[in-house]
Amino acid sequence: MERWHGKDRNLYAITPRFAPTSTPAQLEAAGTLWREHPEALVHTHISENTGEVSWVRSLFPDRRGYLDVYDHFGLLGRGAVLAHGVHLTGRERARCAETGTAVAHCPTSNLFLGSGLFHVHDAKDARRPMRVGLGTDIGAGTSFSLLATVNEAYKVAELSNYPLDSVKAFYLATLGGAQAMGIDDKVGSLEPGHEADFVVLDPRATPLLARRTSRVSDIDELLFVLAVMGDDRTVRATYVNGALAHDRDRGSA
Repeated sequence: MERWHGKDRNLYAITPRFAPTSTPAQLEAAGTLWREHPEALVHTHISENTGEVSWVRSLFPDRRGYLDVYDHFGLLGRGAVLAHGVHLTGRERARCAETGTAVAHCPTSNLFLGSGLFHVHDAKDARRPMRVGLGTDIGAGTSFSLLATVNEAYKVAELSNYPLDSVKAFYLATLGGAQAMGIDDKVGSLEPGHEADFVVLDPRATPLLARRTSRVSDIDELLFVLAVMGDDRTVRATYVNGALAHDRDRGSA
């Protein structure tokens, strides 16, 4: 952490695998490390499936639930990003909102494993909105692509009777993720002074995409089509910190 955190654009995350594979001493050490270095990030998993929730309850019988394990060891707060959160209770969602703890919604993993459906509308309840971003989670998920992840997040929302419009979906994939990590002062939008990490999407990247986008009526529909029909071919160019890093037709810069 001392070598890399804050050097150039590097950030360091304290990353216990998750509560079931961590001893109390390890979680205590992680919490102590974060108290000593509050500028670092924290990342771990929470409540992906019901079996995991029951497992945690059996391992930590003195705690009120899965989230309370992390709370007890000082691992909740701004800069903590918990993956999945499919089976968080209402009380746990309220505690996340209260502490500024964020959840990374990982729909490709949740669907692949049959873990359940993350309810974005519950997480973004106006009475206690949580910070939420999208996670690709290639460990159990199926793609690094945020376009593919938006596509799956839309399906999960539909199955939850909560239509996820294209603007909200792209927010979760960009500024929402930056806010979840507490780095929205640097990335996540095209605000002046930000570090300008962005991709240029080509709405005519494939014949089918070109045919469909030629019929869109507004930007919302265009974003929706890009999300559900786009893939890696749709990325025309990639910029990192304002500099061209990749051009689809010319390769890496």
